[in-house]
Amino acid sequence: MRVNESRGYLYTKRLMDIIGSLIGISLLSLLFIVIAILIKIEDPKGPIFFTQKRVGLNGKEFKMYKFRSMVGDAEEKLKELLKYNEVSGAMFKMKEDPRITKVGKFIRKTSIDELPQLFNVLKGEMSLVGPRPPLPREVELYSDYDKQRLMVTPGCTGLWQATARNSVGFEEMVKLDLQYIEKRSILFDIKIILKTVLVLFGSKDAF
Repeated sequence: MRVNESRGYLYTKRLMDIIGSLIGISLLSLLFIVIAILIKIEDPKGPIFFTQKRVGLNGKEFKMYKFRSMVGDAEEKLKELLKYNEVSGAMFKMKEDPRITKVGKFIRKTSIDELPQLFNVLKGEMSLVGPRPPLPREVELYSDYDKQRLMVTPGCTGLWQATARNSVGFEEMVKLDLQYIEKRSILFDIKIILKTVLVLFGSKDAF
């Protein structure tokens, strides 16, 4: 597969990531505080943030940040829910997931739970645009074809989120990610970011 690795593109993309994440964190700081308070009110004993091991560029693992939207023992309960998976392939999605809290339903529906990933972008572990970073257990099920998703830095949003979000299965998601990797450019990244904003405000597929 052809991957755009020109120095000009990579430098500009990283600069855009740093500036974009800093602006985002600054503008959304008040929202961060409000969400943190709501999470603590609903579940005082649980943490505000949820960190999860994900697989990034070239298979390197890192900790991805999110606002906690589930009960404290969500990972333990997952084993009991795998049989209810509503998407195909190496992913787990369930619309009526009983592990999700009341505040969690709102922040997941609006994708507010994903905002702390701006810190991952600032650290260079993620980009504003790129394939979603998978879980290690998902990568264990990947074919060589699927692993091509790991050839670039993962992103907060990507082509499949901007076009179909959770309404497609794993195979279609991989297809869209590889399409992005082959076509990626600064202009394409900007288009995906703008389209993602429109999808977030009009999509009913978030869960």
